[in-house]
Amino acid sequence: MLSEWSAECGADDPVLVVPWSSPNGALRWVDLRDNPDALDAIHEADEHPALLAALRALNGPRSPVFTAKCDVWPMDADELEAVRYNLMLDEEVATTGIASYIDVLWRERSVFTSRHRMEQMLYRMDRLVADLPFSMASLECTLRPAVADVDGSVAEGFAVTLYVKAVGVDEQEADERWDAALRAIALLFRSKELS
Repeated sequence: MLSEWSAECGADDPVLVVPWSSPNGALRWVDLRDNPDALDAIHEADEHPALLAALRALNGPRSPVFTAKCDVWPMDADELEAVRYNLMLDEEVATTGIASYIDVLWRERSVFTSRHRMEQMLYRMDRLVADLPFSMASLECTLRPAVADVDGSVAEGFAVTLYVKAVGVDEQEADERWDAALRAIALLFRSKELS
């Protein structure tokens, strides 16, 4: 599986803030570690079982991370073309695609606050993902600044946005490939090899 990562940590880059809420208050962050039943309120997880499974795994008691935001969407023409190019695929085998993102933050404060340790995790993740047998899917990780106030103390550190993308000859095939890739990536976070 193709995997790459980048950093968007400049002064003008956006900062992930946890907890968060939308301007109108309709959407807000929910700590799925303390309230796993809140998964029922995440519309995207209700429609995509793989996202539901990934959120459960990433927020589980043995997971080194927790999640902040997520979304799933069908790829537009430009995004599909970029994925075909990166995966070196012909148009006939990749006529449609699905993509998702999940923002994750490390629970261990010494990892969360250290850019060096976060980059080590991303290099390790790259090596682990490269061994996954999904040639029609990719993982793109973006390191970004974050501010978290989840345990009563505010900390500045870093989050990682996981972009999982998959393509296929039709929507069903793309969805099946995305489903398998997302589940496998979520399980990597619970593996001893990552920590």
